[in-house]
Amino acid sequence: MPPYDILVVDDSVFMRKIITDLISEDPAFRVVGAAKNGREGVEMVKKLKPHAVTLDIEMPEMNGLEALKAIMKDHPVPVIMLSSLTQEGAAETIRALEWGAFDFVGKPSGSISLDLHKVKALLLEKLHTAVKAKVRPVTGISWSSRTASAAQAAPPASRTPAAAAPPVPPMRTETPAAKPPERIRSAGAGVQTFDHLVAIGTSTGGPRALHQVLSDMPDHYPAPVLIVQHMPPNFTKSLAQRLDSISKLTVVEAENGMVLERGTAYVAPGGYHMTVARNGTQSYKIHLSKDEPRGGHRPSVDTMFESLLPLKELKRHIVIMTGMGADGAKGMQALKQAGAITTIAESEETCVVYGMPRAAVELGCVMHVVPQQQIAGMLIQSVGR
Repeated sequence: MPPYDILVVDDSVFMRKIITDLISEDPAFRVVGAAKNGREGVEMVKKLKPHAVTLDIEMPEMNGLEALKAIMKDHPVPVIMLSSLTQEGAAETIRALEWGAFDFVGKPSGSISLDLHKVKALLLEKLHTAVKAKVRPVTGISWSSRTASAAQAAPPASRTPAAAAPPVPPMRTETPAAKPPERIRSAGAGVQTFDHLVAIGTSTGGPRALHQVLSDMPDHYPAPVLIVQHMPPNFTKSLAQRLDSISKLTVVEAENGMVLERGTAYVAPGGYHMTVARNGTQSYKIHLSKDEPRGGHRPSVDTMFESLLPLKELKRHIVIMTGMGADGAKGMQALKQAGAITTIAESEETCVVYGMPRAAVELGCVMHVVPQQQIAGMLIQSVGR
């Protein structure tokens, strides 16, 4: 097969040269164009029809988010965002992933020569997957679209499965206050009591999938929700803040020692494994560790799932959604054998990458294979309102 055509979009001449050189080192790719802003990038996508695009976020005339919306609406193609490793950059990256970006790579910073080998490996790995992925038009994106309450208006059972994600609401204008590093969440006697627990694992395409699922969950949900999303540090914090802004559940980035509460979702922080253990007789506590990555991942879905194996007194509901690789499949299999009530895999039709769900299906441990839009409804039905 001839090389895959790649378009590079960045306002910096220096960065365009670096990114072009990195991509060109792989014979599977050919850089067919380099645009200096989002507007030029959108026009070059129409003209050149590349197999994938690398897209900077901060650019003049038309920034990366605006360009992404235009590309995904009219000429959908896998887009890898180049993000600055700052809190603001992380928040913009999360929004880009919700709006259809395939994935992201942190831009070289500090000592560029030290960062380049890391950036090159990540970028080429993601490009190899992106050019083979199914990309669908993303429509209905608006700066002022639906709220979480509007999402609840239609019961999950009435929804028709569809490939495109729903319109995405804007970020809150205020930034949630930072929490003390070791704050322990506890709402008082009785509130922590629950019989059900939901655990979700996801990777590439996960932010958009999590947006869909959590925005459809009701308030007063009678179970905690544990989430492992493969992401580096800082980005998981922005992801939790974003999900909290669109969900009736409380969504937080997990902290060591947090006591689980129903109606709260806990996102594993990047760079840490998240596990759960009993905390006395009636409550459960989160433990974070810097143990070795598992299958290249920290946090690992398998690590989180396997920590739930001893908790047989709880009705466990396990979900694997879009992502590369097989993380979570063995953990789901073990949980099913240990009596998990529900095991769900996202179906191929809505996955950005049908890797992790496929691995679970092939192990024969999935009870329900459903499109992304039906997962929340199934969890509501399984756990009860």
